Amino acid sequence: MTPDQIESAVAAAMPQAVDELRRLAAIPSVAFPGHPAEPVHAAAAMVEELLRTAGLSRVQQVPVEGSFPAVYADSPAPPGAPTVLLYAHYDVQPAGDPAAWRTPPFEPTLIDGKLYGRGTADDKSGIISHVTALRAFHGRLPVGVKVIIEGQEEYAGERLEAFVERNPDLLRADAIVVADTGNPRIGDPAVTTSLRGMAAFTMEVRTLREPVHSGSFGGAAPDALAALMRMLTSLHDDNGDIRVPGLPRGTFLGQGPSEEEFRKTAGVLDGVSLVGSGSPADRLWSSYAITVTGLDVPTVSGAINAVQPLARARVTVRVPPAGDPKTTVNAVVDFLRQVAPWGVQVSFGDFTVGSGFQADAGGKARAALNRAMERAFGRPPRDVGAGGSIPLVNTLLKQFPAAEILLFGAEDEDAAIHAPNERVDLEELRRTATTEALFLYELSRNP
Repeated sequence: MTPDQIESAVAAAMPQAVDELRRLAAIPSVAFPGHPAEPVHAAAAMVEELLRTAGLSRVQQVPVEGSFPAVYADSPAPPGAPTVLLYAHYDVQPAGDPAAWRTPPFEPTLIDGKLYGRGTADDKSGIISHVTALRAFHGRLPVGVKVIIEGQEEYAGERLEAFVERNPDLLRADAIVVADTGNPRIGDPAVTTSLRGMAAFTMEVRTLREPVHSGSFGGAAPDALAALMRMLTSLHDDNGDIRVPGLPRGTFLGQGPSEEEFRKTAGVLDGVSLVGSGSPADRLWSSYAITVTGLDVPTVSGAINAVQPLARARVTVRVPPAGDPKTTVNAVVDFLRQVAPWGVQVSFGDFTVGSGFQADAGGKARAALNRAMERAFGRPPRDVGAGGSIPLVNTLLKQFPAAEILLFGAEDEDAAIHAPNERVDLEELRRTATTEALFLYELSRNP
């Protein structure tokens, strides 16, 4: 096939791709504890169905210990051609408060060329990009292809890490495409060359056997919620920089957003300052960040006049690529123990960790991707970092050190992933699928 034919094939396939993305995103495949398992398995079944239409020789669900199944597919390489591994995940973040959504989170809705719904971008757009790119070759793939679609990345991706370590030959490849990132802006091509790692844990503070009347006991009885708040606010100084020893600020050497661009993308309100020091890229891609992502406390609507005996928080720490997540989480936990007031009882549990990633200088695969992306987007890509984490990437790097790992996708900074009103731009999805198909072609010509 020629590049013109590849581009035409992807364009012709887009109506089917959009319909399939709508169907896939309508499945509430939330793989978090407390959510039903049936939709997650339904999403796995649909991914298997989609890959069976993509010209691959073998497609099957494979068990992942302690997790939901992954969907694996492959097709052998033509003589002398390299093999490419394609990754994405079919599970999604919980929708959160339905009232915060302008459209129902699991009823994908098309508005002005953008498809809204949970998972339309993160990461079901990655699945559809892979399938659409592969279909462009009508079963005559120019390189060997392996596909692994994970089922629990959002909650516990490290479980697939163990699977990779136990099954290296199954996933061994010359180049690896991770379709779980995106561009800074729609139409602004970029390759993600660094990822922060992450660590998360739940902390619990106890002070009393049971709630007591705030009039009779308040002022002397230790309030668990007040203690928890004091501990959490101690993590940052007045400027918003982290106070935990051993977690320094970093520097990102590439090009990042301006403060004005970041404020607009993040929706920072007028008069509200950004937090921390350094450029936005330094803070987002090369430094530690600590965020309280959940609290178990009485609601305002159900509040009673009582001193609270128990309060819990979920804390997430983002770790720069060179940092160690386990050392980091230990440092944060030790600090919180030290600042706990009034001798309160503190416990920690439900730990999750995942390593970051820093790409090496590009080789043949990156050169092929640059050519493909320049043709699909009309200009060459630039290197960017990502503040989010993909736990599998560092494991792939360790397991297959000779492979080039390439991160790109249809998500963009305005896609509202992990937030209400998530969406994917359909033209960006077309350009991403076109990029991937052209990349396979270019790599076959210059293996």
